[in-house]
Amino acid sequence: MNTPLNQVSNPTDHMRHELLRNALEEEGRTEDFDYIVKLLSPPPDITNYALPGDLRGVKIGIIGGGLAGLSAAFELRKLGAEITVLEACERRIGGRVYTHYFDTGGKYYGEFGAARIPVSHETSWHYINLFHLNTQAMSSPKRNNFLYVHNTRLRVTDSIEQYLYPKYNLTPQERNTPFEELSHYAMTHRYRSLSPEQRSQLLQILPEYSPEFEPLMEISLRQNFETLGLSQDAINLLTAVDQSIGSLLYNSYDELAQEDYSMDLRNAYRIEGGNIHLPLAFYETFREDYPKQYSDIDPASLGTVTYRSGQLVTGIYQSDYRNKIVVKYSCKSERSDTADIFDYVICAIPLTTLRNIEIKPFFSNMKTQAILEYNYIDVQKTLFLCNRRFWERNTDYGSILGGISQTDLPIQSILYPSDHNQCAFLSMNPSCPEEPGVLVASYSIGQNAVRLGALRDPRRYELIRQNLEEVHGLPRGFLNSLVLKCQMVHWNAEPNFLGALSCTLPGQKSLFTYELTRPEFNGRLYLAGEHVSNKHGWMQGALYSGKETANKLAKHFHEQYY
Repeated sequence: MNTPLNQVSNPTDHMRHELLRNALEEEGRTEDFDYIVKLLSPPPDITNYALPGDLRGVKIGIIGGGLAGLSAAFELRKLGAEITVLEACERRIGGRVYTHYFDTGGKYYGEFGAARIPVSHETSWHYINLFHLNTQAMSSPKRNNFLYVHNTRLRVTDSIEQYLYPKYNLTPQERNTPFEELSHYAMTHRYRSLSPEQRSQLLQILPEYSPEFEPLMEISLRQNFETLGLSQDAINLLTAVDQSIGSLLYNSYDELAQEDYSMDLRNAYRIEGGNIHLPLAFYETFREDYPKQYSDIDPASLGTVTYRSGQLVTGIYQSDYRNKIVVKYSCKSERSDTADIFDYVICAIPLTTLRNIEIKPFFSNMKTQAILEYNYIDVQKTLFLCNRRFWERNTDYGSILGGISQTDLPIQSILYPSDHNQCAFLSMNPSCPEEPGVLVASYSIGQNAVRLGALRDPRRYELIRQNLEEVHGLPRGFLNSLVLKCQMVHWNAEPNFLGALSCTLPGQKSLFTYELTRPEFNGRLYLAGEHVSNKHGWMQGALYSGKETANKLAKHFHEQYY
């Protein structure tokens, strides 16, 4: 039996592009393909802006060891710079890429942070291919997940019109419109009414946007629904069925539209063994004198990267001496303060934590305002290690292999592991459900995350377990004997993050995002990260930003000295 294209491991670039093109063809907008691939492709190689060895002796400080900081360091090393990465976390790297292992062998794990890699995210795949990381498809071989809304349990293939429409006071027109058509109209009509060139601005950071595109950034998702003429009950229905929409109703419409535009929720992949292997691959190159990824560069021209964990930056200062930058930081383990002087600095930490750092002199007024105002959303994830995979058992409802179940209960979403997707026909491998597995028992966003994350155990654990039982139609207490371990991350409460990801409110993209890409301190200090990108909350955004920022620094240096 041939494996479907969307189930192939380690897809080639051609395979990924075919998946994207097929998805766009189903949507009737193949004309967007070239724009998406171009705008999400990695920036040019840094050697287009300076030559290997040009930055020999130049000291560069990078604040933050997430993907943006790691990719910037990796690229700048090509030019011979002396790079120091200052990372606040002591026990792990990767920033908001956070794989949690329940066992020392690395077999049972879940993702607290970035979990999916869409086929359209060209920069992510650039580095995955560069480091020869194995990937596995996350697409479920059959759609059989739950939808639990309004105390009603459905499978995603059941008729929403039959079971849920009667529970909402819809207008006659809404009641006679199939849900898929209603949802598609609500989410895509506004951006699809633009020309392909105009809507490509969904993936661009510009000083000014076209008059046709500008309104997409100035309204919230709720305002978009209301201006389309949807009733409040129709909005309630849409947000109950898709809680990711409901959690972001007051965020800018274009934030949700750009994910649909580039098909981010279709044909996703994961890195085999955990997504942490991507930041680890960067880190391993720093420990080698001459990594194979730099085989086309003379070893004498290669710089160095020193990665220092447990270093909490407390101050950034512009020196009066030759445009140097002073970075003050404290070592958590030694409880000591120190300062280093750098020629350039890349600040690759969230604006939420940058807000707590002393900066003298202030950045530009608009950038300072962005650090104060830029919106971040909260995320809470809870992992259950279960001694057997109850969701894969062939019950009256059928088995579930991968995918997501949605609910209007506090847990919001349930994510099933995709490592058993090859057991599409459980009769071929009946032992699959009896193996242990890691379930994302709760994936809540926004206010759901704030409220659920604020609860204390055992109440929080009990609520999540009871919600999970309710969605799956299990007796109360059924999971008590199945759940071996439970682990949770509440990103608002993580001191080095203070939020999960940036997500603009109406007007913030046009007001702040371009300004965030501009350097400070006479071209010597740059911001990087997913918040300074066209893909908020994705590895793609952080990686692209890190690579692009390294290029800007190299270009500035070359213009100054050559």
